[in-house]
Amino acid sequence: MKLFRSKKLLVILVIFGVVVLGAFLMPSSDKVDFNTQIKPILNKKCISCHGGVKKQGGFSVLFHEEALAATKSGKPAIIPGDPDGSEMIKRLLSNDPELRMPYQHEALNEEEIDLFKRWIKQGAKWGDHWAYLPVKEVEIPDVSEDWVKNDIDKFIYAKLEEKKMKPSAEADKATLLRRVSLDLIGLAPSDQVMRQYLNSKDNDKAYEALVDSLMASPRFGEKWASMWLDVARYADTKGYESDGGREVWKYRDWVIRAFNEDKPYNQFITDQIAGDFYVNPTDEQYIATAFHRNTMTNDEGGTNNEEFRVSAVLDRVNTTWEGLLSTTFACVQCHSHPYDPFKHDEFYKFMAYFNNTRDEDLQSEYPLLRQYDDSLQRKLTGLTSWLKQNAGQEKAAEIYKFLKTGQPSINSTTTDSLKNAVIGNNNIALFFKNNAQARISAVDLKGVKQMIYRYSSNAPGGSMQLRMDHPNGPVIASWKVPPGDKYQNLEVEIKPQTGIHDVYLSYQNPGIKNKDQFAVYFDWFYFSDSFPGKTKPGYAENKAAFWTLLNSNPSSIPVMVENPANRQRKSYVFERGAWITKGKEVQVGVPKTLGYAMPENAPKNRMGLAMWLTDSRNPLLSRTMVNRLWEQLFGTGIVETLEDMGTQGMSPTHKELLDHLSWELMHKYKWSVKALLKEMVMSATYRQDSRLSEAVKEKDLFNHYYARGPRTRLSAEQLRDQHLMASGVLSTKMYGHGVMPWQPEGIWNSPYNGAKWENSKGEDQYRRAIYTYWKRSAPYPSMIAFDGAQRVVCSPRRIRTNTPLQALVTLNDEAYIEMARHFAKRMELEGGKDIGQRISKGYQWVMYRPIAGPKLRILDKLYLQAFNDYKKNPAKMGEILGAGDKDKNPEKAALVIVANAMLNLDEVVTKN
Repeated sequence: MKLFRSKKLLVILVIFGVVVLGAFLMPSSDKVDFNTQIKPILNKKCISCHGGVKKQGGFSVLFHEEALAATKSGKPAIIPGDPDGSEMIKRLLSNDPELRMPYQHEALNEEEIDLFKRWIKQGAKWGDHWAYLPVKEVEIPDVSEDWVKNDIDKFIYAKLEEKKMKPSAEADKATLLRRVSLDLIGLAPSDQVMRQYLNSKDNDKAYEALVDSLMASPRFGEKWASMWLDVARYADTKGYESDGGREVWKYRDWVIRAFNEDKPYNQFITDQIAGDFYVNPTDEQYIATAFHRNTMTNDEGGTNNEEFRVSAVLDRVNTTWEGLLSTTFACVQCHSHPYDPFKHDEFYKFMAYFNNTRDEDLQSEYPLLRQYDDSLQRKLTGLTSWLKQNAGQEKAAEIYKFLKTGQPSINSTTTDSLKNAVIGNNNIALFFKNNAQARISAVDLKGVKQMIYRYSSNAPGGSMQLRMDHPNGPVIASWKVPPGDKYQNLEVEIKPQTGIHDVYLSYQNPGIKNKDQFAVYFDWFYFSDSFPGKTKPGYAENKAAFWTLLNSNPSSIPVMVENPANRQRKSYVFERGAWITKGKEVQVGVPKTLGYAMPENAPKNRMGLAMWLTDSRNPLLSRTMVNRLWEQLFGTGIVETLEDMGTQGMSPTHKELLDHLSWELMHKYKWSVKALLKEMVMSATYRQDSRLSEAVKEKDLFNHYYARGPRTRLSAEQLRDQHLMASGVLSTKMYGHGVMPWQPEGIWNSPYNGAKWENSKGEDQYRRAIYTYWKRSAPYPSMIAFDGAQRVVCSPRRIRTNTPLQALVTLNDEAYIEMARHFAKRMELEGGKDIGQRISKGYQWVMYRPIAGPKLRILDKLYLQAFNDYKKNPAKMGEILGAGDKDKNPEKAALVIVANAMLNLDEVVTKN
């Protein structure tokens, strides 16, 4: 019996030992995850006092090394493995209000404190935020359901199953036709494509043929360019108070073509960030760089050019991060990021990539890409060919670049040491009076034999000199100044020199008696060797061709061009973000936490930056684009905050799906946007019916898990374009200058230049919304009412709103009233003989399906009410038909009322 009791006790002890040992050997179930359990608490309750902005007590929990470092007390607050000895835990548990953390805020609860204890006990391991880790191939869920059409559906179905939900059935053909057409081209398809799909028997094949047809349409690029222009903050004006015009529409056209051609997304980004760095860049590659010339320029008199040049550079940094990488980076200008692993000086290392472009916040917007007509282009091609043969490739490229971009010239606005001279408006040009002088600093005179400068002079009899190193230094050039009313270019021979020198420019004119008269206006100066090949055949005619090209006035567009090696700017940390308070000097670089994606051979310039952005190891570029495309189709991104995938952004609803599609974009589809979009719209997830059942409403009101199809209000552009098409007046004209559809007097107020909104005539007034002239200080009102972006800065996401103003716009805005008139006229001409037929046909044009009986009766009743009213009060017809209509009758006026109501139906302004 004693032996039995002893054995029993032994068994109990063994079992107890196994349990205790198991607790130590199997901690995985209790292992604390930093990213999902600790970081959210730190961000919410600790980091505002102990992070990138403040480091109270010398303690920061932003970076691992800072969290474990010694505080002001000389001891670390966190001791890995020893929660009881860690000051952080003591402070969390303290009863003294002066010691307890969070200070003067609600205490952490027991569960949160226990998490911190266990985390420290387990070694206080840090973790990287998911979005800052490379995209890796994801295992596709093992789902074998008939509903599934591609891999996207497997991820969606697995999540729905987890949430104990079921997907919806496929939407009807008419709904799908309208949905996918609006999503892919922003319009209805052609009649032939529409009939072919609606009359087909094999739904899947017909649907795929429809998708392929829409993607091949030139309208595809127009629709998707609208999305990108928000990111690029594209506008037809410069911004700020004066907000003068800017000729940059060729960039908008480049974006449309890029989407239509399905330019690989990595190439699309590289061209925009560093197109000017290619060997012998094409016009298209230069135009792509206007992406970062969409920054604002301040033409207001008296402003500091360098201040606003720097402001533009800062905007390029912020746009690159927020628009291309879904990361809030702007706060790092002033201090380390409060929540994400980016340090203050890393902002300025990144800024250094953009700090050496030639633009200087000038009214002229230099540098400009000069685009010659066919005749001059042939002349340039011939000249370049001659130069290659007689002066070599390098010299040919140098002269070609100067004739195309005017670079590397020195803007007259950068001159200093002025005497009897001013910089006009502080940003226009250098103005000389008589006996004037100005310094051009740090000119590299090695190999220089001439100066070409652009000027205007209204005073005959003037002469000029160039002196070296000092106002009274040795004269290296002297010449007479030919007068003329307009700007002209002049070549001046310079005595050969070596090295870098300050050059002093002086002007004298004995014929000027008024000391306050401005006599010469300078635009830019270009120092170079003489035109080459003097002893070669064809020298005279090719030099003449050079001057013909230089003196021409072709169309142009602002582009990016890098400073030459001898005029590189240094980059510094701005203390507390103030550009006038410069700290330590920095070199180009990306944040350390993402440095692993930088290719070894990447040069330290914008091309190197583009290589880092598009490297397959970069965790953000592909994820951001996938998320943006998803948001365009489904109304909300997989990460709802398109502008922020960081720790303060919304968590992804389907992280594995996001990574799967990002991997496919890079590796399977070779960065093809069209291929990825096709996979999305071919999925059963996208093709679901969008009706909301009570059960789904209860579990997932905002459709985060996609148990139904997308249902969102149309964008500003889709709404206008759809109405124009239904009305039968939509212009198919593509590209070119921005147009000005109807807008009442008084919207614009341009005191600086007197610019007026001139309502477009003919088909231009009915062009697609993407071509509407966009003035930053007074955007087209109806598009702003429907959440169009002002485009003062990068707009990575439009926040949808529902306001009464929107209904007022579509019911009362003259542009929409006119569309209703055209819609009514189309119904009258093509819809049939009686009112019921006309209404039915009009409804079918918009919704692609027959109108329901009750709905037809309501609209028929509205027609009769309006008809009777106008018959009794014929004077009122002028309000709805317009003063220009000479053939007013109650039937026509009543049909316009019905047309206007139809274009305002909820189902018409919504994508179901």
